[in-house]
Amino acid sequence: MEKAIIKSDFNFPGQKNVYKGKVRDVYTLENDLLVMVASDRISAFDHILPKGIPHKGQVLNQVATMFLNATKDIVPNWLIATPDPSVAIGYACEPVRVEMVIRGYLAGHSAREYKAGKRMLCGVALPEGMKENDRFPEPIITPATKADEGHDEDISREDILAKNIVPEAVYLQMEKYTRALFQRGTEMAAERGLILVDTKYEFGIRNGEVILIDEIHTPDSSRYFYADGYQERQDRNEPQKQLSKEFVRQWLIENHFQGLEGQTMPVMPDEFVETVTQRYIELYEKITGSSFQKADTTDIASRIEKNVLAFLNQTI
Repeated sequence: MEKAIIKSDFNFPGQKNVYKGKVRDVYTLENDLLVMVASDRISAFDHILPKGIPHKGQVLNQVATMFLNATKDIVPNWLIATPDPSVAIGYACEPVRVEMVIRGYLAGHSAREYKAGKRMLCGVALPEGMKENDRFPEPIITPATKADEGHDEDISREDILAKNIVPEAVYLQMEKYTRALFQRGTEMAAERGLILVDTKYEFGIRNGEVILIDEIHTPDSSRYFYADGYQERQDRNEPQKQLSKEFVRQWLIENHFQGLEGQTMPVMPDEFVETVTQRYIELYEKITGSSFQKADTTDIASRIEKNVLAFLNQTI
């Protein structure tokens, strides 16, 4: 099997601190730069799975880069450069502690809540008579509070404003950006024969301005269906053919794990790991229309360090 990077331990010039997220390792430098390493870790149900997925970080980094560059006319973003297939460098921002989740279809979390009988999600009324994977009349925004550890929590727009978690002007700006970004992502997906089902955006503040941060429209942050045959599958009450991380969640559920207390994380066989890699590459090629070029995984850490240092030496 090809190698995966599941942890990093760099010491870049001017490095102030390191934040290890579920998937990314973020290095903050003195000159307000962030070096974001997209590892090959994979998480589901807010738990990191024990095995890495070769090339997953590269896929996420390169898909996110494409979409960040394609949406700069809508909202300013944090990205400056991608000096390595698995690394993005950009501006440090003060993160807004709310994730902007937007849903065009009743899928994933919203479908599970709907099946449980709920008809209100994050203060948004859900129509009666829907079945899983049906399209909403209009996309709905279902925010979540951003947790450092554990589960993000659903929250309504009204609670966000009442508790002053985000100033109203900032929240309204994020809502506007979220709808415009989702529309652009929907159009770009349609050009490639895909449906952008739902996604999430994260924002930060830099010099008093709302900035788009993190990744966008990747298989970790988004769910995609194949447009071809979508309606036929709905009419026959069949599962949708999709490109997202949902199939990993389904595998975990089938192996009796949903991140609940007392449950044991199942061991991922190598064959399944290889399948996950191929699914990520499939999404990359489908969404970008380009052939995926695998980066050299012989010594990923040395490759990353060399490329980042070369960029920093040119910049600083």
